[in-house]
Amino acid sequence: MITRLTLVNFKAFRRLGLPLGPLTLLTGLNSSGKSSVLQALALLRQSVDNGAQGLLLNGELVELGSARDVLHDDFGPADDLSDVDDPAVGFLVDAGKPFRFVGFYDPEEPDEDVMRMWVGGGTRPFDAAPFQYLHADRITPAVTYPRSRQVAIDRGFLGVRGEHTINFLRHFGEREVPDGPLRHPGASSPQLRDQTVAWMQELCPGVNLQADAIEGTEFVRLSYGFGGTAGINATRRRRPTNVGFGLTYALPIVVACLTATPGSLILLENPEAHLHPKGQSRMAALICAAAATGAQMVVETHSDHVLNGVRVAVKQGALQPEHAVVHFFRGNGSGTEVISPSIDKDGMLAQWPEGFFDEWENSLDQLLD
Repeated sequence: MITRLTLVNFKAFRRLGLPLGPLTLLTGLNSSGKSSVLQALALLRQSVDNGAQGLLLNGELVELGSARDVLHDDFGPADDLSDVDDPAVGFLVDAGKPFRFVGFYDPEEPDEDVMRMWVGGGTRPFDAAPFQYLHADRITPAVTYPRSRQVAIDRGFLGVRGEHTINFLRHFGEREVPDGPLRHPGASSPQLRDQTVAWMQELCPGVNLQADAIEGTEFVRLSYGFGGTAGINATRRRRPTNVGFGLTYALPIVVACLTATPGSLILLENPEAHLHPKGQSRMAALICAAAATGAQMVVETHSDHVLNGVRVAVKQGALQPEHAVVHFFRGNGSGTEVISPSIDKDGMLAQWPEGFFDEWENSLDQLLD
């Protein structure tokens, strides 16, 4: 497990050292650097998957542009990572021992999208662990979805937009979710398909889903049923395009969490998107359950319901206080300041800095004034 990530000369950060836990929440204002943390982890995984021949800026996981786009404007020396004096972006990954990744900037080739890379200590944090990265821009309701054996089945990857989730679920639906925090007690069986339905019902009561291959094509089909709730005929299947946006958007997050295993690294952007407040809180409970199984979850969120869901999980004993790490990013006029309030065993935060999920209190003050 990665316990600390240090970024050097990377995008908005001259230097940023960030402790990580089994569950790390990245919160804060827009364009404050939260996504850069996820992108750094994905960039290293992407480069290692490519054989670590260079820092691969554009690939399956992230597309960061050119070398000039990722080098911090006011870059400084990275001499603690490398003996070379050339301008460089660097990453120090603590995972039991230090691992160093340095991408060297060539002033004569600033628009190259592969930077010469030096690796110190090996690539172990990124070359073996099961991995998922789900962007904020995920799949939307559609008639069909891709049917790729290589991605969904051979690699077990859901795709950065979750576009391979339906084919993954179709193929692995009978796989059992191990007994433990992730297994929903209300599911009809421990199989992944039924566990997915049970957790999706936390977001939309009565919903069920079905994934089928479309014979003779390279596509699969997803359909929903509603168990007769809300006056809908239970025997009629519904296309995603005729169902609320949030269900399809949340499905990859649910499947990614349910398939988490000890040692997995799962990066999630805005898992709360398009969900109502209760659904956001329940999504937080699922994310905490994945972390409790031994997976490492790094989550970017703008939701106080997700934060409070984590706090409730800690108070209820579903997650140890020291396993929940919260970082709040905010601009301070000259860059980005990161404040990291701790959570105690009762779910209380050690501090509540200005701008940290305090808009409801601010609005209430104005209403009562």
